[in-house]
Amino acid sequence: METEVNEISINGVQYVAKGSEIELNTDNYVLVRTYSAGVFVGKLAKKDGQEVILNNARRIWYWDGATSLSQLAMEGTSKPENCKFPCEVEEITLLQVIEIIPCTKKAIKSIKGVRVWKT
Repeated sequence: METEVNEISINGVQYVAKGSEIELNTDNYVLVRTYSAGVFVGKLAKKDGQEVILNNARRIWYWDGATSLSQLAMEGTSKPENCKFPCEVEEITLLQVIEIIPCTKKAIKSIKGVRVWKT
């Protein structure tokens, strides 16, 4: 099986093959899935085992326009008008975290662009 290499590090500098760039964020903005509390996005402040603290976090109560959480973290949503993301909280501690996915800059812009859902 042939392995495709898209990145190389030379003297501590990371180089990415042209056309294969995925712009990851530099401020630790992640999507987190928990065992029973649901899905959240925010800035990863601390991780200790299955416990995570997020800053400036939003719950992903319902999303549309992405087939999976992986796609949401990479591309954002193509249907922000259908998404239900409540207001941002300054800090949240999440227990029983089972998945942490770094978000791309494109996804962050999309997620942050979803209007606050409230009744």
